[in-house]
Amino acid sequence: MPHPAPRPPRPLLLSAVLLLAAGCAAPAGGSADRAPSGAPPRELSAAELRAAAVTDADLGPGFTVTVIVPGHGESGPSGGREAADKPACQPLLDAVAPASAAGRSGVSASAGPVPAVPYAETGLSVAPAADPAGSLYGGLLGYRGDRAARLLTELEGLFGPCAEFTSTAPPPPAEKGRGATRTTHRLSRDDTPTPGGADAATGFTLTNESGSVVLAQRAVLTRVGPALVVFSTVGVGAEPAPAPDERVVRRQVAKLSAAQRG
Repeated sequence: MPHPAPRPPRPLLLSAVLLLAAGCAAPAGGSADRAPSGAPPRELSAAELRAAAVTDADLGPGFTVTVIVPGHGESGPSGGREAADKPACQPLLDAVAPASAAGRSGVSASAGPVPAVPYAETGLSVAPAADPAGSLYGGLLGYRGDRAARLLTELEGLFGPCAEFTSTAPPPPAEKGRGATRTTHRLSRDDTPTPGGADAATGFTLTNESGSVVLAQRAVLTRVGPALVVFSTVGVGAEPAPAPDERVVRRQVAKLSAAQRG
């Protein structure tokens, strides 16, 4: 019996979203981390982080920004945690799982030594008027100390072992009579310049090939001081996931950087 078409990847709004950042290399192949200059960036409170999210006014005409509460706006319960055949790749799946699967109790879904759950996060949806189907999803994630930088370092090795892996997911509650879904995933790095004001950046694409239609989620993640900024897009079938709009990424990074140094 053929597998049903997979559900589209959920917006990257969750605490575990940073776990998709499998590297922090600059496009030229060197380190994307930049030496700090001036006053060190400070950790923002939850309210300050939310205020640092871009708005319609920041982006100008042609964009609509919606702030999304983590855990809301998903397509429904997943029925259980999707499990990777390679434990090292589990963080990639947790990043696109519902909040309940990643764990909202402050315990990281990652098997790594660095806690992955941020102390504060703000989710975003940015819809361009010219192309409503090209919406960007993402968020701002605040971390203590050097955890954001350490997480990127810890995850540098994922592109190797997780270039291709499989997973098994139980059926959702409404379809308990259906068997588990076996999925093939492919992970690839995309060249991504580091925006001005950011300390590091990485780009990647993760596919879901469990059905007859391949789903691809493309993301750009940047580190800005002790915080991470992520934006992603989704592609279906022969239509590839477009690169997140550089203008949106740059303006979000600039606004967050200014807030940290304000």
